[in-house]
Amino acid sequence: MTQYWFRPKRYGFGATPITWEGWAVTLAVAAVIVASVLAMNRFVDRSDATAWLTWAVLIAIATLGFIQFTRRKTDGEWRWRWGERTGE
Repeated sequence: MTQYWFRPKRYGFGATPITWEGWAVTLAVAAVIVASVLAMNRFVDRSDATAWLTWAVLIAIATLGFIQFTRRKTDGEWRWRWGERTGE
């Protein structure tokens, strides 16, 4: 049995965490991204375009990986939602 960590958002596109595991993964990814931004600004020369481009590619790969993981752990499909419709 697959345990889902996320559920589709009520409004908009995507998913939101519903278990502690989902929140932990989301916060961990956010912390890694924030830490990498701070590290890049502190330790890498702003004129070093290669380092910044490499960093941007790694962040994009990490973000896409997180999105794919989240989609696999979501109970339902990702699609645009307008909220619960009442009276139908």
